Amino acid sequence: MNVGNIQLSVQRQLKEDWDNREYIQLISDNIKNIAEFLTQFEVSCKGRLAQIDDAISKVERQLDFLEALVCSINFIFL
Repeated sequence: MNVGNIQLSVQRQLKEDWDNREYIQLISDNIKNIAEFLTQFEVSCKGRLAQIDDAISKVERQLDFLEALVCSINFIFL
């Protein structure tokens, strides 16, 4: 092999290495973005589920109150 071929081979290897590093960086950045999205989604879902849980608890308390009221009215009229 002559010097020109060796230089081309080295340049090709460097370009392939650089391309591989860019690809790996792209994949890493996308994984980071996905992880950030999932973390934000989890926080959002937890907040919404907490609100729904509070609303359900409020409705359950109201239902318990109404049941007790109906039972007391039935007791009075029986």
